[in-house]
Amino acid sequence: MESAKCSRTSSPRSAAGIFFKTLVAAGIAAAAVVANAFPASAQSLLEKIKKGEPVRIGFSNELPWAYPGKNGEPLGFMNAITIDVLKKLGTAKVEPILTEWGSLVPGLQAGRFDVITGGMYITPERCRNVLFTEPLGTFSDALVVPKGNPEGLHSYKDILDKGLTLVIATGSVFVKQAIDAGIPDDRTMQVAGNPEVVQAVKSGRASAGSGSYFTLKESVDMDPALELAEPFEAPGGRAYPGLALLPSQQADVDAFNAALKAYMGTEQMMKAVSKYGYTKINLPDGTKTADLCKS
Repeated sequence: MESAKCSRTSSPRSAAGIFFKTLVAAGIAAAAVVANAFPASAQSLLEKIKKGEPVRIGFSNELPWAYPGKNGEPLGFMNAITIDVLKKLGTAKVEPILTEWGSLVPGLQAGRFDVITGGMYITPERCRNVLFTEPLGTFSDALVVPKGNPEGLHSYKDILDKGLTLVIATGSVFVKQAIDAGIPDDRTMQVAGNPEVVQAVKSGRASAGSGSYFTLKESVDMDPALELAEPFEAPGGRAYPGLALLPSQQADVDAFNAALKAYMGTEQMMKAVSKYGYTKINLPDGTKTADLCKS
């Protein structure tokens, strides 16, 4: 899903964070030093599994991709796939960690969790900071508007030309899309996540909101005051989510990919994800992560 392509932030204090502040106070270093140095010492996910330690999965509240249940249990098709694959890798021990979308990558870098399962789209920008598995599906973007689409919006250009406000999730790919479309900062409202995107449109604080088709369709199906703009000229084309790990964990990603290759499209998988609306139409189409990471 994604809100999946970039900005909702605030990461917890960590050893890396304290180190960074110390360096800044001394006037010596930059954030890149911490981001590059900290992950290098991270324990391998495969090592954790071998030791019997729980695998910490990080995700935001993004229906139906990945979200918490009433008791905090990990729900959504991305979590369902991850849990099944982890069992194939040797563990059923999972610790779910909920955070805001913009805190997912910083949280992974700071060691808060071991893998991001939130439905993060694979993009060249993100590939510079995390290591993605092969895609777990293929999806498109959408535009949520008030019922009846009173402004007649079918593209970012419509929003720009009419001087209207677009709401997007901080840290999502839609931030860059809005910038590329020329929508000015004062007409771009950034919020924590998809629920806030939908609420901003419903309350009239924004004329439209960007998000993944899968996520926004889930929202409008439950709210008669909203609809998806049809047709919509999605600037992002097709989008491909993957699981994200640290750049130093190539062996872990290779293990995930091997398990995913044997799992994707199976009866076991489709049974696990169908209740979330994932169908065979959403299965990976052969596009490779290496190609999606090219700038």
